[in-house]
Amino acid sequence: MLQEGSVRAMALALGAVLAIAGGDAGAQGAKYPSWKGQWVPTGQHGTFDPTRPPGPGQQAPLTVEYQKVLADSLVNQAGGGPGNDPTAECYAGGMPRMMSYEAQEYVITPRVTYIMLGGDDNLRRVWTDGRDWPASINPTYTGYSIGHWLDEGGTGTYDVLEVETRGPFKGPRAFDSTGLPLAFDNESTFKERFFIDKSDPSLLHDVITVFDHALTQPWTVDKAFRRSSEARPDWPEFYCHVDGRRLVLGKGSYILGEDGLLRPSIKGQAPPDLRYFKPAAK
Repeated sequence: MLQEGSVRAMALALGAVLAIAGGDAGAQGAKYPSWKGQWVPTGQHGTFDPTRPPGPGQQAPLTVEYQKVLADSLVNQAGGGPGNDPTAECYAGGMPRMMSYEAQEYVITPRVTYIMLGGDDNLRRVWTDGRDWPASINPTYTGYSIGHWLDEGGTGTYDVLEVETRGPFKGPRAFDSTGLPLAFDNESTFKERFFIDKSDPSLLHDVITVFDHALTQPWTVDKAFRRSSEARPDWPEFYCHVDGRRLVLGKGSYILGEDGLLRPSIKGQAPPDLRYFKPAAK
């Protein structure tokens, strides 16, 4: 017959196993919050800092080298080109831009929190199961994210999700459509704090800090998202390869007109290399 002490020891051991199985955060015993619904970005649409206009108006702490990248991008765009905006050529936006321009949905489980978006940047996974960083990370546009939950209010329900996202990333990437650049080495790191506004439960904050070699110092902004009041909100989708009109052929960027004909994107632009095509019969 098992002694009382043995039974208690077995129960404690079983509890520890279940806690580990539920993930690092679950071992603390707090409940997970409900962030259900559709969350729509507030402020300036498509900008990294939603309180400021795009491009130079963002007042990003760019190095001299990357200030020139932005200036050259604006000149190129003024002439009809894509500039330094990779999404103009149907590249994914990636981090951190994917957190700027889509309605979002949060699915919270003990092991992973999913941030779902529409369009080409459609999903982030934030691992909360207590894992360590892998020895090597496969480059992606979204990066590799590890997070942990905090009950800062002491209410028994988690109220803050802290996340770190590392690369290497796929690129090129830019903060916004003006071509406000991230470093071409694609070695960014991002640290985030997600939490519901204490005075407005319909507002979700993502305080995000960027560490990147295009910057002279870390850049922190507060991105806010408003929960939709619609019981059944519309979920928009956009796919660049379907809706986009800009085509990259060789080293040139061209426009596909409504008539289905290829057009130059910049005045005086040479046509693409047509060596494998016979001239059209007159």
